[in-house]
Amino acid sequence: MKQSNTTVKTEIIAGITTFLTMAYIIAVNPDFLSTTGMDKGALLTSTCIAAGITTILMGFYANLPFVLASGMGLNAFFAFSVCGGMNVPWQVALVAVFCEGIIFIILSLTNVREIVVNSIPVCLKIAVSAGIGLFIAFIGFQNAKIVVNDDATLVVLGKFSDPRAVIAVIGIAIIGILVHKKVKGAMLWGILACTVIAWGYALAIGPEQAAKLYQIYLPTGLFGIHSMAPIAGKLDFSIFGSKEGIITLASVLLTFLFVDFFDTVGTLVGVASKANMVDEKGNVLRAKQALLVDAIGTTMGSFMGVSTVTTYVESSAGVAEGGRTGLTAVAAGVLFLISAFFAPVFMAIPSCATAPALIIVGLFMMQNITQIDFYDYTEAIPAFLTIILMPLTYSIATGLMFGVIAYTLFNFLGGKKEKVSITILILAVIFVIRLATL
Repeated sequence: MKQSNTTVKTEIIAGITTFLTMAYIIAVNPDFLSTTGMDKGALLTSTCIAAGITTILMGFYANLPFVLASGMGLNAFFAFSVCGGMNVPWQVALVAVFCEGIIFIILSLTNVREIVVNSIPVCLKIAVSAGIGLFIAFIGFQNAKIVVNDDATLVVLGKFSDPRAVIAVIGIAIIGILVHKKVKGAMLWGILACTVIAWGYALAIGPEQAAKLYQIYLPTGLFGIHSMAPIAGKLDFSIFGSKEGIITLASVLLTFLFVDFFDTVGTLVGVASKANMVDEKGNVLRAKQALLVDAIGTTMGSFMGVSTVTTYVESSAGVAEGGRTGLTAVAAGVLFLISAFFAPVFMAIPSCATAPALIIVGLFMMQNITQIDFYDYTEAIPAFLTIILMPLTYSIATGLMFGVIAYTLFNFLGGKKEKVSITILILAVIFVIRLATL
């Protein structure tokens, strides 16, 4: 702990904070995946167990403060595009997730993923961290209903007659003051305070009305656990028995591979850079171990009946609280396991209560942006595109993709082709092909 300039208390608080900022996945993942016909109660338990085991493995094996769970976006693709749009049975979709995990295990063991992570230029690593900051702040503003959808302008300021926006603003003020005063666990205290306020409001106007109008729910009890049996181990490998089935599986698999690969790379680079978990060359420490755990989590998760397990950008909340070692991940992982037994309580933490933490963490993630030379346009333009496109496209992978293409293009045109490594050049070609096929 001394080498990492941290304490056990700090690490545990960081783990709790990260868990609370992403506890929404316990409710959201079952909601998404149950539209495929999967048992919702079983999904809740599987989501918690898969996240808990994989995150604890990350802590012990990689000794990094990164937390993993079924990925947002990937679970939506699984449920609405693959099972819904393509009419692929969920048992077959899980086979695609399993195959993705196996491929990533192989790539991780052969150092391919680690090479990609470490080949990203320093300016883009800083940009990825800043872009993720804007991205998760944007998610926080959305969760708080401070920013809402608008058909004319895409987004617009929400109405402050909505109590969720007011609660979130109170949370930002609480966390901001506590951070300014250097109070440990500032974000955790902010989340808990907002949760209490939200529950109090629900009691004041009536639980049914609060749930219907604002998605603020009171805990329905303390204990509640469901069997994973309806979905665990239900992969349907008969898809390999037909040519059409293999083609369908391949198309699904390619999307899973691309999005998960570069979302994970972007998250790992961004959070590690913010936490100063890079060596003197800018390489992410223990990247190989982290990527291997990520791949194992996806493979294991498919057998438990959940979509792709990936490293979460909300890990930055724990890093912002001072988490620097695997103990942060272990603490969060244990909470995921416990939450399988106390699901009613954890599911009742409203998104407007965790939103302030995401918004403040967005600020923290952007602090290193001053290290980018914005007067060297071979670095400034790629960095800017990386930063701005992450929130605007709602994708870490997309921001990284445009950043790598721009970095390659502008350095070649600017007479600095020696700065472009073979790995970055190959990635740029792959990304251009990807854009052409969209």
